[in-house]
Amino acid sequence: MTISRNSNFELEEALAILDRTPAVLRALLAGLPEAWVTCNEGPETWSPYDVMGHLISGEASDWIPRARMILEHGERRTFEPFNRTAFVEQSKGKTLTQLLDDFEAARKRSLETLRGLALAPADLSRRGRHPDFGPVTLRQLLATWVAHDFTHLAQVVRVMAKRYDADVGPWKQYLGVLNR
Repeated sequence: MTISRNSNFELEEALAILDRTPAVLRALLAGLPEAWVTCNEGPETWSPYDVMGHLISGEASDWIPRARMILEHGERRTFEPFNRTAFVEQSKGKTLTQLLDDFEAARKRSLETLRGLALAPADLSRRGRHPDFGPVTLRQLLATWVAHDFTHLAQVVRVMAKRYDADVGPWKQYLGVLNR
C-alpha cells in the first residue's frame, strides 16, 4: 500500500464532522416507530439499530485505541483486528434510545481524548501497522473515521428509504437511494 503525501485532511475539519454524527443520528432516529429502526436490506445486513451498536463498538475498540497505538508503538505493534459484529451481543436488550445515548457519550469521550493528544501536524504522518493493510498513518486512520461515519449515515438513510421501495411506484427511477 502506498501512503500518499497529498492530503485534503485537516484535523479541525474532521473533528467538526465527528462531533456532529451523534446529533445527526439522534435527529434522524430518535422517537421513530420500531419498524423504521429495525428494517434492513435482507439477511446478513444491518438495520439502523445495528449500525448504532456497531458505531459504539468502534468507539471502544477501534479509533482511539489505534491512534494511541500509532503514537506509542508506531509500526512495532500491529493493531488488534476489529470485530465488526461484536455489537450484536453488546447491544442485546438495549433500546435505541440507550444506544443513541451510549454513542453520544462514547463519541464525546473519544473526541476529548483525541483533542487531549494535542497532535502536531507531524504526528499525522506517524505510522502504525494494520493487520490486513500493513503500514498506515494516523492521518489515514482519522480520515477513515470520518468516512466511516459518512458510510454509516448513508447506510442508515438508504436502508430506511428502501422500506418504501415498492411503494414509490414509477418514481423509483428518479430516486437514486433506491437504485443502489
